[in-house]
Amino acid sequence: MTTLSDSTRDKLMRVSVATISTALFKRGLRNQTIQDVQPVAHKGRNMVGPAYTLRYIPAREDLNKLEVFRNPEHPQRACVETCPPGAVLVMDSRKNPRAASAGSILVTRLMVRGVAGVVTDGGFRDSPEIAGLAIPAYHNRPSAPTNLTLHQALDINVPIGCGDVAVWPGDIMVGDDEAVIVIPAELADEIAEEAVEMTAYEDFVTERVQAGQSIIGLYPATQPRNLEEFAAWRAKHGR
Repeated sequence: MTTLSDSTRDKLMRVSVATISTALFKRGLRNQTIQDVQPVAHKGRNMVGPAYTLRYIPAREDLNKLEVFRNPEHPQRACVETCPPGAVLVMDSRKNPRAASAGSILVTRLMVRGVAGVVTDGGFRDSPEIAGLAIPAYHNRPSAPTNLTLHQALDINVPIGCGDVAVWPGDIMVGDDEAVIVIPAELADEIAEEAVEMTAYEDFVTERVQAGQSIIGLYPATQPRNLEEFAAWRAKHGR
């Protein structure tokens, strides 16, 4: 599991997925935002942690009966009990929200164990209850049927696809009240640092635009005068 420094985690907690996506785009990474996934409920804070993964395949009826949950090593149940505190559980449900990837009891167990968040490109059942939990959770849409009707849990902590994005165990997941993005683990520190810098300038720009200034030469900063004024703004605001 990737070791995420407190400094990098703190920086990623304070920046948006949109800003991170721009920083990744500068490095040629165009497809890191998980598609068709949204927060079950807005939390007003970010989700940050290394990915711990679960892969579902299409269910086969003779192998995916209710009795499989009696097995303590069933991959879905085992994953809930082994996902490390501080990690984000990311589930590959093949972009199929017609059956639940998990429900409120499993998500509650993840929360109690200290997991930082849970993401699926499928759906959650009991979504109203999950919305009320403290743990950030992201899915395609609510889905009442048990996962067994369509999904068969197979592999734990292997490379997966989630919402058309490749997710490797240990990649850094960041979610806000809008979306979820995947940062390659080796880039996390520099992306966090750059995103904080970008956020400071965007806050400065927002203040100027609200005051009536044109975006030409300001956003992006193509006029040196704006950079000089930004430096003064940072000094004034301790940014």
